[in-house]
Amino acid sequence: MTDGQIFEGVAAPEDDGERLDLFVARLADITRSRAGALIRDGLVCADGAAQQKAGFRLKAGMVVRAELPAAIPAAAEAEDIALDILYEDDDLAVVFKPSGMVVHPAAGNERGTLVNALLGRLDNLSGIGGEIRPGIVHRIDKDTSGLLLVAKNDFSHVCLSEQIRAHTVGRAYRAIVIGGFREISGTVDGPIGRHPTDRKRMAIVPGGREAVTHWTVLEPLRGASLIEARLTTGRTHQIRVHMASIGHPVLGDPVYGPRHSPFPVEGGQLLHAYRIGFDHPRTGQRMTFEAEPEARFTCWLEKLRLR
Repeated sequence: MTDGQIFEGVAAPEDDGERLDLFVARLADITRSRAGALIRDGLVCADGAAQQKAGFRLKAGMVVRAELPAAIPAAAEAEDIALDILYEDDDLAVVFKPSGMVVHPAAGNERGTLVNALLGRLDNLSGIGGEIRPGIVHRIDKDTSGLLLVAKNDFSHVCLSEQIRAHTVGRAYRAIVIGGFREISGTVDGPIGRHPTDRKRMAIVPGGREAVTHWTVLEPLRGASLIEARLTTGRTHQIRVHMASIGHPVLGDPVYGPRHSPFPVEGGQLLHAYRIGFDHPRTGQRMTFEAEPEARFTCWLEKLRLR
């Protein structure tokens, strides 16, 4: 859930007589207690009138508007967390983020993030991302493992960000996806934006941001395939959305995968950012780094290999 948003909804006939806090909780996908707090703070209106009683009963056709104020983030704290640093100099670092680790602090994940680990291990981080995202140039999902670039000063942060915008940072992923392919390779070119009805999901939508993913089959498996995915762009959940859109969701994906998966994968999607290439911001030298996937990924690969 992202703060700093406004949600509007119309009470349907089946909502007639429902409590306002229950309706707001469902509308904004928040807890009932938080919905009650918003109502008491005067941040919820029904038909244009502020309602400060959580037990207010709705009538069918009423328009409900709820405002979620933007949170004021606290500065991230340094923590002593083991971190695999593949490369480091005065300008940048290349680090391995394990699956299950959030990149930066957010509501519900204030500690144990990559940023907390970076603050505990590196002597300097760029300040462009603010106190909550120091050094963070780009991100990968919580349950995706792999390589990330970290800027140690604002000069390198600006330079690396410009390379990402210019699509000159090479990023390649390995993924185990459901099903076999007729073709050896292909491209998914579909704009990505928020899902029209489920704001926790992304989707290919008209008017979304440009998103291009090139995929290649590396190895056919039993009921699945090992692929490489190369990003031209880097949108939220891009590989997961694009592969699901062509009928090959990433194995273990709890959001875009099938409700009843043929494989009991635990711990999230089997997706790994294994290679990253960029021009060093100070020297201009092209640098490329690779990292093998975690044991969870390789174990499933072995299980599904054709014997």
